[in-house]
Parts: sequence; C-alpha cells; structure tokens
Amino acid sequence: MPLTEKQQQLCDENPYDYSDLSALFLNCTLKPSPQPSHTRDLIDVSATIMEENDVDVEIVRPVDLDLAPGVYGDMTEHGFDADDWPELYQKVLDANILVLGSPIWLGEKSSVCQQVIERLYANSSDLNDKGQYAYYGRAGGCLITGNEDGIKHCSMGILYALQHLGYTIPPQADAGWIGEAGPGPSYGDEREDGSRVGFDNDFTQRNTTFMTWNLMHTAHQLHEAGGVPAHGNQRSEWEAGCRFDHPNPEHR
Repeated sequence: MPLTEKQQQLCDENPYDYSDLSALFLNCTLKPSPQPSHTRDLIDVSATIMEENDVDVEIVRPVDLDLAPGVYGDMTEHGFDADDWPELYQKVLDANILVLGSPIWLGEKSSVCQQVIERLYANSSDLNDKGQYAYYGRAGGCLITGNEDGIKHCSMGILYALQHLGYTIPPQADAGWIGEAGPGPSYGDEREDGSRVGFDNDFTQRNTTFMTWNLMHTAHQLHEAGGVPAHGNQRSEWEAGCRFDHPNPEHR
C-alpha cells in the first residue's frame, strides 16, 4: 500500500524502535477471501505504516474462519462441531496491538465484528501471570468504512467493548471513511481517471495516521513498562466471580 508523502516522511523520521511490537488486524468484512474488501483497503494504510516501522503485522478475516456463536472459549465443548476461535484467540494474545476493522451496515458495525467482540468477551475472565484480566497491557483501536453515517457510532461500541475487556485505548484510536448517503463508490474504488476513492481524503488519511502512531506509542509504552501496574486490579486478589452458577462472563 503506497503511503502519502507526509505518511512516509513520518515513518522515515521516526526516532523510536518498534521492532519488538506485533499487531493483529481483524477485518470484519462480510466478504470471504479473496473477494475485494473496502475495509481491507483502509486497514492496509495503517498496516503499511506499522510495517514501515518494523512492527510484525498480521491481517485476518474472521469470516474465513469457522467461528461458532457463543460466550465460551471453545464452543465445541458446548454443542458445536467446530470452532476456530481458540486458535484466533491465541493470535490475539500474541499481539501488542489489536485493530478491529468493520464496514457499516444499517448504521451498525458488521455482524462479524459483533461476533468477534462476543468471542473476545468469552475469554474475558482469563488471567495473565499477574492475576489481571488477560487483555491487560495491550492497545486497541478500530477502522470503519461505509456509504452512510455511522463512523463515530460504530467506533463508540467497539472501543467501549475493547476497554471494558482490558485493552488500553490511546487518543484518537478510531478512523474511517464514508461516502455520500445512499448507493455510490466505496473506499478504494477506482474512478474513471484511475485514482482511488478516499485515498485523497485528507481527513481520513490524517485520522488513520494519528490512530496508527498512537497505537504504536501506547503499545510500546505498555511493553516497556511490563504492562499495566498490578495493584488494585488483580482478580486473583479479589475473591469475586460468578454467583448461582451463572455462565455470563460479565460476572467475572
């Protein structure tokens, strides 16, 4: 993905070493691979900036996987024949940065994105080696694309979910692009003159750039500090938990 002149300049002038970071982008498009994805086009901007700074980047489409619905870590233990979530969950744990990318449908994030959030929630009671919730010490953000209003609405829901689960949300942790209301070109579509829709939108490129750098800065700070300090936030030191055998992880 070619960067703008300003985006490349920021990469070239970066004084920080982010080679010890890894990032996982979950493209929650409804389109299975190898179909083109407008959300992937915007994800590629952020991913390229990270790769230019030696961050180890992986991009996954959850729709390509067999993710069972549910709020348990492995739904094969609860009646489903297959569930790829445990493997994807390990990728989540291995990443310093998690970015959820979603198209807008009927003003909301995609059903795939909601399912991913539910499956993240399924493991929200897991603990790290400090006795904190497992997602502590990681940075989270989101990218949104669509042809109608809804960037901020979708971002609010996604970022709230991530911080509730334990992710650290940096400043300006969301970005997106929307076209005119109604049918029309989407982000990355080619115009008659050969240019790509949205690639020249300064607002989108600026916010995507800010989000990406703030994610790297925050993840680096957390990594260098060994995560969030373990005082006053350790489940292992607070004898709470589910009551009356209720399975909802909200009672974690």
